[in-house]
Amino acid sequence: MPSGAMRPVSSKTARRIDKLTSVLFVLPNLIGVLVFVVLPVTASLVLGFCRWQGSRLELSAIDWMGLANFAKLLGFTTDASAAAVVAGVALAAGVIAAAVVVVRRWSAWPRPVRWAAAAVLLTMGWGVRTYWAAVIRPQASDPLFWQALWNSLVLMTWGVGGRIVMCLAMAMLLNQRLREVVVHRTIYFLPTVCSAIALYILWQALYQPDVGVINRSLLAMRDALNAVIGALGGPAGWITWQPPNWLGGIGTAKPAFILMGWWHQMGGLTMLLYLAALQGIPEQLYEAAEIDGANAWQRFREITWPMVSPTTFFILIMGVIHGFQGGFQQAYVMTRGGPAGSTTTVDYFIYNRAFFQDQDMGYASAAAWVLFAIILALTLINWRYGQRRVHY
Repeated sequence: MPSGAMRPVSSKTARRIDKLTSVLFVLPNLIGVLVFVVLPVTASLVLGFCRWQGSRLELSAIDWMGLANFAKLLGFTTDASAAAVVAGVALAAGVIAAAVVVVRRWSAWPRPVRWAAAAVLLTMGWGVRTYWAAVIRPQASDPLFWQALWNSLVLMTWGVGGRIVMCLAMAMLLNQRLREVVVHRTIYFLPTVCSAIALYILWQALYQPDVGVINRSLLAMRDALNAVIGALGGPAGWITWQPPNWLGGIGTAKPAFILMGWWHQMGGLTMLLYLAALQGIPEQLYEAAEIDGANAWQRFREITWPMVSPTTFFILIMGVIHGFQGGFQQAYVMTRGGPAGSTTTVDYFIYNRAFFQDQDMGYASAAAWVLFAIILALTLINWRYGQRRVHY
């Protein structure tokens, strides 16, 4: 062998070198995932069964609690008899079973049967709710958690529904052949790239009850209407309505969050996804529908909506996940969870219990895993039944 020539290696040695090289390339990311993902997740699961409370979080202060944290989170107390509780659980299970049957056979039934089944389900649900409220009268062991869960559900439902409707409408508008359409798309997308904290501070100023632009505009409209009524011979100052304290009222804080979320997401990534889906629909379908005499609503119902259903399904799945995991930033910046907990979401509840109220890391970890279970269950339900309405 000439001097300086490389010595050939066997195929087995070459495979070992390839494996070692691959491991060395993956090792930094693998270490990062283990340290910053796997270890914290595992620690939070263990802490969910422990009590780790106090300002000095030392390892010696960890006490094993078993299922006590989960029982306190999800538990209820009642003065009703055991038979009444069993009857209430049986009635609720019957309503759930009936709802499952209706959902499975919904597409096979004619429309009158569908409406009748929906009416029966609503009646049964109202009856079970009345029974629980009048007979069992359950009291939550931690009502703040259930309030936070309800707030997250309301904000997620209205947020995702409004986002789908408004972003699809905006995408259809920006899908037209307009002059400078790229400029319009850029303008509508700009709020998405702005800092979320800056937008929350801006909207907090807009919602100010005394000097905010929204209330001042409403007052100007009220004064203008009173002026018109006075000019027509009506009573002076007939309209005495006062604008609400948007972020300070229990009944207006969540609608204020919902409106702000709609504005923020109206031209964002959801709109871009719908725009891409609309541009993938063949023009021949619309031309054939026009030849057959279909109007605009019929073309939307029979062509546009089915063709964008995969995008809608993806947006629904991601919206449910983000809806339950989100809400912390706006609650922390704008209301601190108030008033009276009306804007406290589950993630803000977890943060508050971990670092402020009680400073109990174990209880906060248990709440985080309950939230994970809820999101997983809803995602599986959406995946199981949502695909039936998707046209690929």
